[in-house]
Amino acid sequence: MTNGTVTTELDSALDKHRVELTGYCYRMLGSSFEAEDAVQDTLVRAWRSYDKFEGRSSLRSWLYRIATNVCLDMLTAGNKRARPMDLTDSTPLAQAALSPRPDHTWLEPMPDARVLPSTADPAEAAVAKESVRLAFMAALQQLPPKQRAVLILREVLAWKASEVAELLGTTVASVNSALQRARATLAERADQGDGAAVSDPLDEEQRKLLDRYVAAFEGYDMTALTALLHEDAVMTMPPFDLWLSGSADITGFMTTLGAACANSRLVPVEANGLPAFAHYKPDEEAGGFAPWAVQVLEISDGRITGFHCFLDTKRWFPLFDLPLRLEAETDEVQ
Repeated sequence: MTNGTVTTELDSALDKHRVELTGYCYRMLGSSFEAEDAVQDTLVRAWRSYDKFEGRSSLRSWLYRIATNVCLDMLTAGNKRARPMDLTDSTPLAQAALSPRPDHTWLEPMPDARVLPSTADPAEAAVAKESVRLAFMAALQQLPPKQRAVLILREVLAWKASEVAELLGTTVASVNSALQRARATLAERADQGDGAAVSDPLDEEQRKLLDRYVAAFEGYDMTALTALLHEDAVMTMPPFDLWLSGSADITGFMTTLGAACANSRLVPVEANGLPAFAHYKPDEEAGGFAPWAVQVLEISDGRITGFHCFLDTKRWFPLFDLPLRLEAETDEVQ
């Protein structure tokens, strides 16, 4: 067997784990781009040191050990990515101001396809989707890095405590203690009402809700939109730290500061295990529609509870493989 064949086979073997490793690093880091950088670093390190891999563990376990070390190194600065509601109180519409914060402040969206490996097990798929939803991701960011790793490995990836202890170079007792503390922190967050009840796949009621949402948003029908929003619904717009609470303030914002979004187009995408859309607004100068946001929706009990608009389209649209404009005559993604 030639060196070239060995290299190709190794590249293929490593790349088979890319999606699940990206999901792991994304949960650890809260950043789409940092997660992909971490995975690339992991695979390069694995490739360079493969001759030292003794096979005492599986290739998958070895890669997770490298990825964990990469992520822990990246987290030494102590930055915790967050949503606007994790940092400030909601702002009444009358006081709304768009004040941006640096990119590294924010929890970032992620296309499902980049972090959710295909699986034939519906229960496994459901757990994977739940574990990349924005509320869960935000809760993970509140955990110290090693607790975060323990919880993801044990609760999301279903590793045994002994396997996690070996990966982290610690004891089973230490792993169990870290898991208990992490669970307590997440339980406190759950008590704050951060959950989103989304079926996998969406049930008929949820699909109809989204159809009504698209019709209301594209028609800029605030009466119809109000009927779809939970009374305590929140709207966020990273990189701005402003967030609004309640249907009156949300629709009020949309008809004032957000009035330029009238007659927009929404294209469905898959993000964070939640319903999501690419939002294109009318381009008054060039015609057609220009990218404006990736919207990620949280829904519960037949209403929209979260309406999260990620506005940095130069970053997000390429990540989601979306075109940077829609033509007026087709109104469709080409």
